[in-house]
Amino acid sequence: MSDRLKRLLAHVTIDLGPLRDSRDYRLLMASGVITMFGTFITMVAVPYQMKELTGSYVAVGLVSLAEFVPMVVCGLWGGAIADALDRRKVILLGEVGLMVTSALLMVNAMLPEPQIWVLYVVGALSTGLASLQRPSLEALIPQVVRHEQLGSAAVLASLRWNVGAITAPALGGLLVTTFSVATAYAVDTVSFVLSLLLLWRIRAVPPKEDAAPASLRSLVEGVRYAVSRRDLMGTYLVDIAAMVFAMSTALFPFIVDHYGAPQALGLLYSAGAVGSLVASLTGAWAARVQRQGLGVILAAALWGVAIALAAVIPNIWAIFFCLALAGAADMISGIFRMTMWNQTIPEELRGRLAGIELLSYASGPMLGNARAGLMAQAGGARFSMGAGGLLCVGSVALLAWLLPSFRAYDARTSEHALAEKARRATTPAQA
Repeated sequence: MSDRLKRLLAHVTIDLGPLRDSRDYRLLMASGVITMFGTFITMVAVPYQMKELTGSYVAVGLVSLAEFVPMVVCGLWGGAIADALDRRKVILLGEVGLMVTSALLMVNAMLPEPQIWVLYVVGALSTGLASLQRPSLEALIPQVVRHEQLGSAAVLASLRWNVGAITAPALGGLLVTTFSVATAYAVDTVSFVLSLLLLWRIRAVPPKEDAAPASLRSLVEGVRYAVSRRDLMGTYLVDIAAMVFAMSTALFPFIVDHYGAPQALGLLYSAGAVGSLVASLTGAWAARVQRQGLGVILAAALWGVAIALAAVIPNIWAIFFCLALAGAADMISGIFRMTMWNQTIPEELRGRLAGIELLSYASGPMLGNARAGLMAQAGGARFSMGAGGLLCVGSVALLAWLLPSFRAYDARTSEHALAEKARRATTPAQA
């Protein structure tokens, strides 16, 4: 093999350094792979069961609405407790709670007459528990991975998510249609049991002695820190703008009807995940980028362009390609944002900021699909998708102009990145 080809492969091959060097990171990744499969299976089973029980589009849609408020409240509070308590304990307790919710769904599904209210209540409870747990999971990564490997860890996390997003829903669909929704919930419950066995082996991560207790005051302190960092605000605002204006998955059923290709509906839903997976598999180069702020801007703009093109190209396979391109751009943006967060946020604030991050990337798609539906009601699905893509590009450009420190961010010169790098040099990650 020539030296030139070796260098090329080195730029696109995933760096497995975090997995090799950190035992706790290996345990986190293995746990995440297992629970992700179970979680995606339940994400298919709940709306399917609701449809079977009610036959109502509104009833199915209200499942997501019931989960929104717990996500917002618990996401913020989860960030506060991640900085105040042992993050390992928070993760373990959250995993136990999620296991119980899956078991409750399984028991309800096995009843002669499953109760509809259980799907709403347990769904909201499950989302709340996951939102309480997620900031601790995110905040633990910089403590178990070396500073210079955080970019590679972000790529590995994106790869894990995309493999699950592509394969697990298909498995969930097979389970609920071939066996039963109770079987799907049982698989999810078992996944949490296996995950707990792995997470139990992670070393304890006690908070600092001077850690702020979880309180409204500590939440406000986290928000103030985020607002004071315009480079961080850029990561939140650009992603929210991109999702609100260009997220259009709610329009896919109407798009396939327009082209007379209803059999392509599943293809459109999987397109973004396929593009994201390709970006993850070839994303080693992203871990070496130092100007992540500019990278987020360009990736978000490309996301908007790809969505706008999907609205005007009169071929279903070309639309699939555009949506895959959009998914790849969104994943690259996510890698850059995660790297910036983990490289620059002080450890004592990492949990609270992870809660804010959760709100930024979880609320955008929900609001975006609502926007897409309203605009489609006025001008049709293709108009909504195309106009949304253009609005995304315009809003990203405006934010790039309004936030020059975000646009100019460079990990080699950022005072926050250098300070964290120096601090971590004296307190290395766990082996």
